[in-house]
Amino acid sequence: MAIEILFKNSKCEWVDVEHPTDEDFAYLQQRYQINSLLLEDTVDVNHLPKFEQDGNVEFFLMRENTQSERSNLNTISDVSTKLGVFLLDKVIITIHRMNNRSIYEFKKEVLLPENKDISRDTIALNLALKVMKSYDDESNNLMEIMDQLENEIFLKNTNHSTHIRRLYRLKRKSGLNARILNISSVWVEKFKMLDLKDASVTDLKDKYKDVVGDFDHLNAQVTNLISMFLAMSDQKANQVMKVLAIYSMYFFPITFIAGIYGMNFDVMPELEAKNGYFITLGVMGVIALITFVYVRKKGW
Repeated sequence: MAIEILFKNSKCEWVDVEHPTDEDFAYLQQRYQINSLLLEDTVDVNHLPKFEQDGNVEFFLMRENTQSERSNLNTISDVSTKLGVFLLDKVIITIHRMNNRSIYEFKKEVLLPENKDISRDTIALNLALKVMKSYDDESNNLMEIMDQLENEIFLKNTNHSTHIRRLYRLKRKSGLNARILNISSVWVEKFKMLDLKDASVTDLKDKYKDVVGDFDHLNAQVTNLISMFLAMSDQKANQVMKVLAIYSMYFFPITFIAGIYGMNFDVMPELEAKNGYFITLGVMGVIALITFVYVRKKGW
């Protein structure tokens, strides 16, 4: 069984379950009288964050950012993993399918001397803060990537063909994280129901607002960067078309003259002229010079 008691004192007991099996769920349901539907929610890959109360059981379903680089970015499970927290009597039960960074970090901290009298609700609060920190770290990471892309696009002569793909991935990751955070407001608000100091709950809410604001800002910045990149691409394409159009202006009249004298007719007096060939070349040169002066004067 993957059930482990991480901490126990006179106030609470912390039970952790990693990658639970059907046997684990059967034991938890029998031992702690937890609704089987709530237990199943902890292994549903794409289940959204939520809070639910069933009798004396309070259930927080959180999603922690994984900072992973998956090839597909289609669902919230591609950027996050679940952490189920059950609170009942003096027991806190955490359930997660994968190795969870918040659990890994706090199970070391909870054994420190200053935490010997820690309560069940305080453990839940600390886990929630670490979940929020995972999004804070991810927003900083994505900001660095965006700054790097911005420098490459505007300041360096790099291959722009891969930039739009990287910008798209950045936008997808930012959007998925923002979606998770917006839904997470449900369980964040419910921490006011626990036996915690108002200042502690306010700290969690402030942290939540910070990361939501960071991802909203990141989404706006990425959208603006994509728009600027596409505008620059259009500008470069227009510049190429402008150059081609100018060259066409030079060669069109010359080509017209060459086409006339390339026709195979008997009656063409210029063909018999002694300097007819050079006169024609001179006319072509004068036309090209006039075109050049006209283009420069127009500022094209």
